[in-house]
Amino acid sequence: MVNRILEEFEREAAARGAAPSVEFADGCVDSGPGAALPSNLPVMELASGASAAAGYAAAMLAAARNRAAPPAVRVDPLSVAAAFRCERLMQVGGAVTEPFADLSGFFRARDGWVRTHGNYPHHRRRLLAALELPSGAGRHDAEARIARLGAADIESAVRDAGGIAVAVRTEHEWRRSEEYTALAGVPMTEVRRLGHAPQRLLSHGMGAPAAGLRVLDLTRVIAGPVAGRTLAWLGAEVLRVDSPGLPELRLQHLATGAGKRSTLLDLRAPEDRCRFDHLVGEADVVLLGYRTAALTRLGLEPGELADRNPGLVIGRLSAWGDAGPRAGERGFDSIVQAASGIAWRESDGEVPGTMPAQALDHASGYLLAAGVLAAVTRQLSEGDSWRVDCRLARTAQWLLESTPQRLAETGPHWDFASRLAGVDTPSGRLEMVRPAVRVAGVPDEFTGCGREWGADPPRWARDE
Repeated sequence: MVNRILEEFEREAAARGAAPSVEFADGCVDSGPGAALPSNLPVMELASGASAAAGYAAAMLAAARNRAAPPAVRVDPLSVAAAFRCERLMQVGGAVTEPFADLSGFFRARDGWVRTHGNYPHHRRRLLAALELPSGAGRHDAEARIARLGAADIESAVRDAGGIAVAVRTEHEWRRSEEYTALAGVPMTEVRRLGHAPQRLLSHGMGAPAAGLRVLDLTRVIAGPVAGRTLAWLGAEVLRVDSPGLPELRLQHLATGAGKRSTLLDLRAPEDRCRFDHLVGEADVVLLGYRTAALTRLGLEPGELADRNPGLVIGRLSAWGDAGPRAGERGFDSIVQAASGIAWRESDGEVPGTMPAQALDHASGYLLAAGVLAAVTRQLSEGDSWRVDCRLARTAQWLLESTPQRLAETGPHWDFASRLAGVDTPSGRLEMVRPAVRVAGVPDEFTGCGREWGADPPRWARDE
């Protein structure tokens, strides 16, 4: 099967004379009610292709490091669908989590619909402040208030308050927007040379494709953390760094934190900044998920990082990218779905709908990991610093511009239990999903599960 997501990675492999074998099981492109990820859009192809891209790029890196044929990659729809639903399927002590809070969702406005995001306490506070509601207000209060206001006015007021909400737009409105124009011709996974630097040395024959790489993960929520989790599964040492003032949702962190260590640093405090700069100086990869304004304020722009550590690979995940009227704005998967027209494509005609998983987040995370692995491969052979960019809105645009290859009106019973692995951790008994793809020679389960947010010291494991 030819998967369109893999095309740019296949071109890179052809140029290098290495072509990993990728096997797609039946169902990897199905759409419709019988698909593993049922949708009106080619969600299953996106999910399978993005997952396969990470495996494909890992196989290319393994071939370059081991000077051998690339390992085979296998993709099956059940594993992919389970991985894309990991935050919903993960169980802690037998309990399944609810991914959205009461103030996150669709609300009917006076002249249309809005989609809000209030999962985090600071976003909830800002949303309520913009709606002029008290801190203890609930969903019914928000519904009554929003029903009296225009959708565009709500979007503007919430944005000005630092919260997150968008008017739900049609695909036609999206295609006429400046945001759409700004993404025209932009690759889904953009890999660019950032500056001159010598080649780095990594030992040969170390087994896992990414073994020996040090990765600083400065991302939050789902997309960026999925990229970091993928690199950890492939053997990298991944250290996630968060501000102590921005706690992560615990269960979400557990779902995407497998294989990583997690530490807290306040980059505005001189002592913590000194520790962080030391970590950057010894990293091979830095993953960034913060808005442009925050990166500038903290001195974390990709060019600055590459100047301080020549040869660095920097992976950047954003909602909208750095061009267009929404450049630098806050955004999540659900928000991009609503703004781009996906919500109406997935609707019943009366109420906006959603995809069967937060596919923009997960697919962008796997594509970012793939781009980072491809950039590391190029760094080892060519040298230089590299920048990799993925944008949720660009992933959404691919979905909207692609036609499902095949409709599955009926299909097998998708029992995800076989794609869960139980593990005892300091956090209790966890049921974790297995990796989305199989790469020959890489374990088919995540390791290092259950580390709590901020539980580790700010240093690399090999330095302890």
